[in-house]
Order: sequence, then structure tokens, then C-alpha cells
Amino acid sequence: MDSSTVSASLSTGPVPTPDGSVVVNNPADISVIVIYFLLVLAVGIWAMVQSNRGTVGGFFLAGRSMSWWPIGASLFASNIGSGHFVGLAGNGAAGGLATGGFEWNALVIVIVLGWLFVPIYIRAGVVTMPEYLKKRFGGNRIRIYLSVLSLFLYIFTKISADMFSGAIFIREALGLNIYVAVVILLSITALYTVTGGLAAVIYTDTLQTIIMVVGSFILMGYAFNAVGGYEAMREKYMNAITTQTFDPVLNISANCYTPRSDSFHLFRNPLTADLPWPGLIFGLSILAIWYWCTDQVIVQRCLSAKNMSHVKAGCVLCGYLKLLPMYLMVFPGMISRILYTDTIACVVPSLCKQYCDTEVGCSNIAYPTLVVRLMPAGLRGLMLSVMLASLMSSLTSIFNSASTLFTMDIWTKIRPKATEKELMLAGRVFTLVLIAISIAWIPIVQTAQSGKLFDYIQSVTSYLGPPIASVFLLGIFVKRTNEKGAFWGLIFGLAMGLSRMIPEFVFGTGSCVRPSNCPLIICGIHYLYFAIILFVATCLLVLIISLLTKPIEDKHLHRLCWTLRNSTEEREDLGFDDWKNEDTDSKTDVDEDEQQDLPCWKKGYNWFCGFGQKAQKLSKEEEEILQKKLTDISEVPLWRNVVNINAIILLSVCVFFWAFYA
Repeated sequence: MDSSTVSASLSTGPVPTPDGSVVVNNPADISVIVIYFLLVLAVGIWAMVQSNRGTVGGFFLAGRSMSWWPIGASLFASNIGSGHFVGLAGNGAAGGLATGGFEWNALVIVIVLGWLFVPIYIRAGVVTMPEYLKKRFGGNRIRIYLSVLSLFLYIFTKISADMFSGAIFIREALGLNIYVAVVILLSITALYTVTGGLAAVIYTDTLQTIIMVVGSFILMGYAFNAVGGYEAMREKYMNAITTQTFDPVLNISANCYTPRSDSFHLFRNPLTADLPWPGLIFGLSILAIWYWCTDQVIVQRCLSAKNMSHVKAGCVLCGYLKLLPMYLMVFPGMISRILYTDTIACVVPSLCKQYCDTEVGCSNIAYPTLVVRLMPAGLRGLMLSVMLASLMSSLTSIFNSASTLFTMDIWTKIRPKATEKELMLAGRVFTLVLIAISIAWIPIVQTAQSGKLFDYIQSVTSYLGPPIASVFLLGIFVKRTNEKGAFWGLIFGLAMGLSRMIPEFVFGTGSCVRPSNCPLIICGIHYLYFAIILFVATCLLVLIISLLTKPIEDKHLHRLCWTLRNSTEEREDLGFDDWKNEDTDSKTDVDEDEQQDLPCWKKGYNWFCGFGQKAQKLSKEEEEILQKKLTDISEVPLWRNVVNINAIILLSVCVFFWAFYA
């Protein structure tokens, strides 16, 4: 790709190919994209009409009626956003296959989620993760803290990164301005997220997963065919060195543009590597526990399952799908560096700025460039749909879960007597606010971590996630942990994490060509090692403070920690729960009376938002039976054995892959 071509790709006009034609401006590509959007909207509207969106439980938990296959597909689609396509491929182009270890590490933690964490959440009868901490420890400060921090993490690591990476792809393929692309995508995405609730999101995620896997398999085939197979890729990647290394101002070291000698190894030097093996095994496991086992986006999907067997089967399906990103994203990113070396491996800041609009490197455009240059008409449109699918599936999941957090854990504190209609409206409005803040954060994402998007996401997580993981782990598995220990552990962990994160953003992470001025004592420790230190320090503080203060009595912990998960005794909740909506019933009755006299446009609006659907009123006995069903974790022995065997097979396959690429 020459400089004039790339310059054109950064303008607001269409992207020309070397022969002067427009990249995505033919009937085949446009038809595929139109069909894709119609299909997604059709599935979303169908799910929206079929589901009960008129109650908080129906909107946020899909009525707890989902089967294992949409849960597994939705877990995968929620995780694999466009940030993965751009970030994993970019890291593969820049540093080799080690970044695929992130996905295979997560595979193991997904099994931990289904077998250890979800049973506790279901037995506790919670909708959100802050709600679990409220029941486990009592008081409101931990619940508020986790709700606010989770929303900030969504903005810093998920929404802005996904929007940025999706916009990179669309800019490369369509030539749209990056912010115009973001606004168009968000408008479509928000439509069925804001109106349809979790059921619509999960069913559309299932469709997105099928499109993502099929489309990226096709691209992988084209990429390996272009490079000559796996062995040819190994040889050519090590020689993929850009010829454009002269800069009149900077003296650029050969280390900045030569492929790493350990590019085809997962386990790398613990002191000098870009991804040291202890960090990849232990540090990454801590981040994965935070993300997969305590994060609202992921856990909410599991809580919507019919029963525990469906939860576990969904986790196993997601685990099998997590084997694929190494082949569907990392290897194609490495091939992109081989085919378009001067662009993807650019090292001169002025040239990088010309190629991809950032001076720290162009590895982020490895996957989009491969699609735009390698795929024929029609399939190029399919791959654009794949990127839109990954972006939209990830964003819809985050939007739904973020609105759940805000509605159930913050708005109900501000407005304790809010009606269900008000709660759902507040969640939808908050989604729009979240979008605006995320767009404003995009410029920071663009330059962080030497332009390597995936490293940016993981580094921010390393600074803010470990304290949350430690409190959940200790809260579930160490009965002696109490509220004072958990709260001050979280505060200490936040202060320690910010002491690393803020200087890194102030000084900048720099690049190989222009290293950061951040003091070595602050930024010299690898972010995965920092995650281990932060996790251990938080755990120690939580345990010390808990042991020095009054323990929580067992009568408050029934079905809230592992040793008491099967307890049948009635639990006394800690403290008075001022989060309940006391006037919901009376206000709903007024709404029902007023509904009869509403004009047609108002009735249509209520139906579109799900406000016209009324929850069936249950007697006290019926509510008790329903609650018992929703907190049941029993399994049919046959299906329990089936999912257990599949989990063992999956873990065995995972160990083989780690050993093969070690």
C-alpha cells in the first residue's frame, strides 16, 4: 500500500485501490452489507416482540429462560468485539503469536466461572455484581464503589476501544471520518439495545457469532493461501522488515523494526520479553477472573440461563470458541505484516502518521488492511459485516449491562421509590450519556501503549481490575472476610492502581522510537507483573483488616459463600435495604388506569419501549415458589455428567495447545 493510497483512506472520500476504483462501492459488497443489517434488525425486532420487556427481570435478565447455545454464543460475542480483531491482529503483527495466550488463558477461567462463581450468584438471587457484594458484606459503600468503578472501566477499556477499532476498519474500507463512522454505528446499535433488553441482545449476539466465525474463517483461508501456508508464514514473518527506516531527526534502532526472535513462542523471557511468561500465566489469570467471573457483562448472560446445566454448557461452548482467535485473528495479523510490510511495520513517525494517522505505529490497521486488499468483491462486504457484527455485539452487551448497573445500583439509591417504568427509562437515557463520554475518550485510546490497542486494554485493566477480583474471590471462598476489610482493600487497591495509571497517561507510554519519560520506578514494571503485585497486596490488606475486626455471623451468609452455598436456613440480610422500590405497585396501578385513555401515538411509544407490557401480579406463595426456582442450582445427573466430561475434554485440548506453542 503506497502513501498516496493510504492518505486517501484517511480523507472523508472513498478509498481508492491501486487501479483507482473504490474499495467498497460495488453491488456485491453493498448487497451483502444491506442483507446483514436487515437480518440483524429482523432478529432483534423478533426477540424484542417475543420477550417480556415490561419488567426489570424481563428486560435485564431475559426472564431467566435462555438455553445454553445462545448463552455460549453471546458470551463469545460479548467478549470478541472489534477491539479483538484490530487489537489481536495488531499485536500479532507487532510481536508474534504470544498475544493469542490471552484467549487460551480465558478459556480456563470461563470454566471456573460456570463451576465455581455462577452457583453462588444464583443461590444469592442477585441481578448485578454490586448487589451480590451488598448482600455478602452489608452496607452501601462497596456497592456504590463497584458500580461507579465498573462504569468507568466500561468507558476506558471497552466502549471507547471497540468504537475506535471499529471506526478504524470503516475508515479503511469506506473512507468515512472516524467520528462519523462511530455515530452511524452507534445509532443502529442503540436502537435494539435501548428498546429490546437482554433477550434481544443475546439472540442478535448468536447471529453475530455465526457471521463472525464464518467470515473470519474465509479471510484466514485467503491469508494463508496468499502467504503460502503455515511454514511459509513462519519463515517470511521473521524477514518482514520495513525498508523505510531513515528519519532525519531520529536515530532508529534495528530492534524497533526487526521481528522478535521469540515471535513464535508463547512462553517468553520473564525479564526482557514484551509478554513475560509468569505474567501471561499468573497476572493474566487475575485479570481474567475479574473480567470473566465478576464483570456484569459476562455474568449477566449466565444468570439468564434456564438452569445450572445450561450455564455450564454455555461456558463450555464459549471455551471451544475461544480456541479460534489465535487462528482467526493473530495469524492473519502476522500475515498482514508479511504482505504489507512497509505499512504495517512502519517505524518512522512521519510515515506512520501518513499511513494510519498516528505516529506510534500502524499495527492496528493490520486486519483492516488485509480485508481491504486481499478479499474480492462480495466477500469484502461480508468481512465488513463481520467487523460490524463484532463491534455491535460487544457494544450492545456492554450498553445493556451498564444500564443494568446504573439502574439497579445507582438510580434506585437516588430514587428509592421509582416505578419500573422509570427504572427502565433511566437505564435507556444513561446508555446515551455513556456513548457521549466514550466518544470523547477515543483520542486517548489512539496513542496509548505504542498504538497497540490490545495492550492498552489489558494495561488499564491491570491497574483497576485486580482489587475487584481479590474482593470477590475472598468474599466467596473465605467466610471470615468482612465489610471493613473488603472496602478498605478496594480503596487501597484503587489508590495503588491509579498511582501507576495516571503517571503513565501523563508521561505517555511512548514507543520504541520515542521512549516515554515516565520514571522507571513507576512505569518500569510490566503491567502484568503489576497486576500480580496489586492483587497480592489487596488480598493481604483485606485479610488483615478482616481478622482484626468483627466477623460476619453465619446467619447473614447462608448461600452467599462457598461453604454455605447449599444451606437451607433462612438468611438475615445485613442491615436495612433502602434500595427497594416501595411504591412500585401503587404507581403501576395508576399507570394501568391511565393507559386506557392514552392517544394512539402514546400507546405505540409504550409498546415500542415495552412499557405497555404488565407484569403478572403473584400472590405471596407464588412469589416464594418463583424465588425458589430462580435460586435453584440442582442438575439432572445425566446432563451434569455430560457438561463435566465436555469441560475436561476442553481443558485437555487447551493444555495441548499451550504445550504445542510454548
